[in-house]
Amino acid sequence: MGRSVLVTGGNRGIGLAVARAFLDGGDAVTVTHRDAQPPAGIAGVRCDVTDQPAVEAAFAEVEQRQGPVEVLVANAGVTHDSLLLRMTDEDFAAVVDTNLTGAFRVVRQAARGMLRARRGRIVLIGSVVGLSGSAGQTNYAASKAALVGFARSIARELGRRGITANLVAPGFVESDMTAGLAEERRSEILAGVPLGRYASADEVARVVRWVASDEAAYITGAVIPVDGGLGMGH
Repeated sequence: MGRSVLVTGGNRGIGLAVARAFLDGGDAVTVTHRDAQPPAGIAGVRCDVTDQPAVEAAFAEVEQRQGPVEVLVANAGVTHDSLLLRMTDEDFAAVVDTNLTGAFRVVRQAARGMLRARRGRIVLIGSVVGLSGSAGQTNYAASKAALVGFARSIARELGRRGITANLVAPGFVESDMTAGLAEERRSEILAGVPLGRYASADEVARVVRWVASDEAAYITGAVIPVDGGLGMGH
């Protein structure tokens, strides 16, 4: 058995691809989910990252099943898009609580075991819009931008204990959501991507797995774009 890996929000999309990538590499993997059941062939634990007792219970279950978390991928996230003047306090707070404070909760929980072991890999899933901004997504972009400072602060605080913290920032990824966009909007998006296509979730997952590997042991505090050149690294 390889390392103990936990992927939050791992029941679909990027999170699911990440979980499968680690499984393929021989690691023991659990994904968190809220309402839907975990994907077939992958261990799941019910967890709402906005609920601290639920986070604690999920980690206890994972530790009992596969040992203390050695690799954490904080992927759980939500969107509540709206133009600034129409956005409610509730919509702004809900996105920040899940995307930013939720990441804080799971990282804090994972760090306890990593500090005892004096090793660990933390990977936060950000977004190109956290670096470039996005009209109608002030809440989402703000939450993803804040993860950059969070990751770099963790890297400075925990680095001497053999723990790395990095952020992977995907661009537009082929998904059910992007497939449902009007052709005009798809063309508009792709016009800004030098590679002229969306990423696949697997392409993002391979970067996540790599940055959590021994090959990337000397990389920490980095923001790694997987966006086809859309943000040019910012």
